[in-house]
Amino acid sequence: MPSFIEKVGKLFKKQETYKPSEAKKNAAKKASLKQKQTQEPKQTDDAPARRRNPSTKPRAGKPQGQRPQQKREQTPRPPKKQQAPEKPAKPWDPASFKVEPEEGKTRFQDMDLPNEILHAIADLGFKYCTPIQAEILPLTLASKDMAGNAQTGTGKTAAFLLGILTQFSRNVSEPPKLGQPRALILAPTRELAMQIRDDAVKLSKYTPYNTVAVYGGIDYDKQRRLFDDPVDIVVATPGRLIDFVQQNVINLSGVKVMVIDEADRMLDMGFIPDVRRIIYKTPPKEDRQTLLFSATLDDEVMRLAAAWMVDPGKIEIEPDHAATELIDQQVFLVTDKEKFPLLYNILKKEVGDSSALIFTNRRDQTERLADALYRYGIDCEILSGAVAQNKRQRILADFKEGRCKLVVATDVAGRGIHVDDITHVVNFNIPERPDDYVHRIGRTGRAGKKGISVTFACEMESFELPAIEELLGERLTCTHPEADMLKLPEPVRKPRPRTPSGPQGRGGSRGGGGNRGGGSRGGPPRRSGPRR
Repeated sequence: MPSFIEKVGKLFKKQETYKPSEAKKNAAKKASLKQKQTQEPKQTDDAPARRRNPSTKPRAGKPQGQRPQQKREQTPRPPKKQQAPEKPAKPWDPASFKVEPEEGKTRFQDMDLPNEILHAIADLGFKYCTPIQAEILPLTLASKDMAGNAQTGTGKTAAFLLGILTQFSRNVSEPPKLGQPRALILAPTRELAMQIRDDAVKLSKYTPYNTVAVYGGIDYDKQRRLFDDPVDIVVATPGRLIDFVQQNVINLSGVKVMVIDEADRMLDMGFIPDVRRIIYKTPPKEDRQTLLFSATLDDEVMRLAAAWMVDPGKIEIEPDHAATELIDQQVFLVTDKEKFPLLYNILKKEVGDSSALIFTNRRDQTERLADALYRYGIDCEILSGAVAQNKRQRILADFKEGRCKLVVATDVAGRGIHVDDITHVVNFNIPERPDDYVHRIGRTGRAGKKGISVTFACEMESFELPAIEELLGERLTCTHPEADMLKLPEPVRKPRPRTPSGPQGRGGSRGGGGNRGGGSRGGPPRRSGPRR
């Protein structure tokens, strides 16, 4: 057995064997590092000299100094793609857009629209004007201030966009100045602003007019760069627009047409100061055209709007019936605990593979309801103010293209969002504002298609129905669901953990968040206005 002396001797022998080689390697590394350090200052000293000499071209692929920042500034921006009109493979012949005349209907050809706009309408498959379009377009094309009151889903957006684009084609010969749009469209929510922008891009695809949307919840500098190029139409929510005006990014002195969409909500008490500040930045009302559109325009709203319009006309399409006759409105009398079983069976037995939109009144209720659906094997997405903006855009895109079939939402999705082929709208909670009911069920039964709206009237919320019936001008038939529709199977998944979105996330039952107060009337107080 080796002694302690022998072990120490072996240790020193190992050090004598390996230590010199390690020293050589370390010396080589130090020499190489020193050589690099002596070369680097020469390169940085030469770089400014090359930039100061205009005759010397910088080397490609070697960013130095502030080069990375310059490269970011030179990246192409989305608006540049929309500046030049899309050119068809061969000249479009208006005669190819054949629509047979029908009694009581107005064709788009009868409106004397420019060919480039008529071409886009033909691409979209539109043939006949909706009642609001047929009534209001001749007046808006004559530059008259107008207020349009029509049912949700009857083409109000296309009505004012066609008027704006036609006036541009007839009267505009030069591009706008930087930061000075010719038309301004105000919308209450960012989802509606994005929808209007998308519709404007589709209708102006063969024109040189550029449309951008600005709204909160997205990077400020990214939206500011949209105005590095001339912009014809700005669609905006009030808050972000005021920010850009204060920072001199947008100058509203050149606005010729101003549109307030969903005017009842825009002119609500919470929006009046912002709307007034914006309007005062535009030209006097005698020098601009002002248009208001909404599914509900009461006398109070019209009195407020009259201060900003010159002798406004008002077009009402079937004002005595706020909800379209294409929607089958069903109201079920249930208890709060029966709401989720009934919803489950409606989704399984009636909706199936079709698209459905479920409304609650608060963001925490959407989360609890989505969690309950997940436990029972039903996948869905959430749209509420608690969802990040980029995710909301992705969900809306998936919903429109059919990749997502079921969305649980607050009223943030209830206004102006057009998704094709929604067969069912479910009011899991009755809205506190009667006009929100109209906008909710208006997500179905669009473009001439039939739809179904289902409302759950429980002991906590049924008292909201009389105000809704008064707005609709008709009584709603209430029925009890069949016993089989209230049976609930066993859950198929374990609950998924979720962090509460706010102080309201603590209340309510875990079976779906049925009642308005999250479990009792002692819950959080109601909030008036559009904060959803």
